[in-house]
Amino acid sequence: MILLGYGGTTKAIARKFAPCFIFDDKFYSKSTDEYGNTLLPPSFLKEILQNQNNAPCVTTPGISPTNAMIKQVQKSKIPLLSEYDLFYQNMPPSVWISGTNGKTTTTQMLTFLLQNRGAISGGNIGTPLADLDFNTPIWILETSSFTLHYTKYAKPNLYLLLPISEDHISWHGSFEDYVDSKLKPLLSLKDKEIAIIPKTLKEHKYCKESLANIYFYENAQDLAESFYIDIEKIPFKEPFLLDCVMALCATQILCCECDYELLEKFEIGNHKLEEFHDKNHNLWVDDSKGTNVDSTIAALKRYKDYEILLILGGDDKGANLEPLFLEIKKYNVKIYAIGSNAEKIKILSDNHKVQCEICYELKVAVEMIKTKLIDDKFSDNLAKRVALLSPAAASLDQFSSYKERGELFKKYAKQ
Repeated sequence: MILLGYGGTTKAIARKFAPCFIFDDKFYSKSTDEYGNTLLPPSFLKEILQNQNNAPCVTTPGISPTNAMIKQVQKSKIPLLSEYDLFYQNMPPSVWISGTNGKTTTTQMLTFLLQNRGAISGGNIGTPLADLDFNTPIWILETSSFTLHYTKYAKPNLYLLLPISEDHISWHGSFEDYVDSKLKPLLSLKDKEIAIIPKTLKEHKYCKESLANIYFYENAQDLAESFYIDIEKIPFKEPFLLDCVMALCATQILCCECDYELLEKFEIGNHKLEEFHDKNHNLWVDDSKGTNVDSTIAALKRYKDYEILLILGGDDKGANLEPLFLEIKKYNVKIYAIGSNAEKIKILSDNHKVQCEICYELKVAVEMIKTKLIDDKFSDNLAKRVALLSPAAASLDQFSSYKERGELFKKYAKQ
C-alpha cells in the first residue's frame, strides 16, 4: 500500500497494513518506522508508483489538491483513495456529519444518544477509521471537506450537513469548491436515503441531481418543526441548539425516538465556549475551537452584553474577515491580535475603528488582558467583562492543534 502524508489517519492505516510505502514532504531520506513501513521523500514517489501499480494509494485528508504528490498520483493509473474509500466495503452503516461549525458537538451528541445501541464515533473527531471497531452496529463520522473532496466510492446511510460559511478557502481554492465538497455525498445517496441540508443550498446542482430524500432547513426552529421535535425541551441554547436538533433528528430517523432526558446528561466538550475564572474571579472563555468567522460571531453574540476582550488571529485559511468586523462593531470589543494574520487584523481594525493591540503571541495577549483587568479594577468602569479566545482562525501557524492553543490559554490565564 502507498500512503501520502504521515498524519494520524495514515499512521493508523500503516499500523494496520504494514509494511507500506509512506511519503511525506517532511521526509528527506529513506528510513523505516517501528512497524516496518518504508518512509520516503516525495522524490521517490514516481518510481514506487511504477513498481507498485497494483497497490492502493491513500492520502491523508490534510494534503492539498495542489500538492506535488497528489498531482503525481493523478498522472499515474493508480486510483487515489480517501480513508473512507479504503474501508468502504467493510464499513458498518454510517452517519456522516459535516458543515463549517458544530460538527464535533453534533457527532458527540448523536453518539451519546445512540450509545445504548452500540454507536461509536470517529473520522475528523479524532479516531481514524482504521482504529474503529468494524463489528459495531453504526459509525457516527465527523467528516471534513478535505475527506469529502478525495472520497469517490464510500457513501453514508444518512448525511447531516450543518450550515456552511467561508472556511479552508486556501485549501479548496474557492468557496464554490468548498461547497461542492460538502454536498458531494448527495450524489452517492440512493432513493429513500435521507440527507438534511441548509435551505440556502437548495438550488445547488448536487441537490437537484441527488436521488436522496432531502430535508432543507432554515434554522433550528424550522428543522425541529419538520421532525416534530419540541424545542422547548432541549436543554441547550445557541450556538448549540442546532447541533441538538440535528442529533435528535437523526435519532428520529434511525430509531423513531427523541430522548430529551438523555440529552440533558450530555456535556459540551472542551475548548468550545468553555467558561472559567481566574484567581481574581475574572471571567475567561476558551473558544479555541472557534476557527472561522461564523463561530467567532456566535461567540460574540453570546457575550453581547459584556465588554469583550477578544483574542483573535492565527491562520485564517484565506477567509474574508470583513463580515466578522461588521459584527464586532455592534459590540464593545477590544481586539488582541495574535498569529500569522495579526497585522491583517490590525489593518481591518483600523479601517473599522475598532481598538486593537498587536500581540503576535498568545501569552503576550493574555498578559496584556490581565494588565487591563487589574487597571480597570481600580477604575469607575463597572461593566461586565469577559476575556474571550475565539480566534476565527486555525492554530497550526503557532500550535500543534486548537487543543494545545486552548490549554495554553487556560494555563496563562490562571497563572
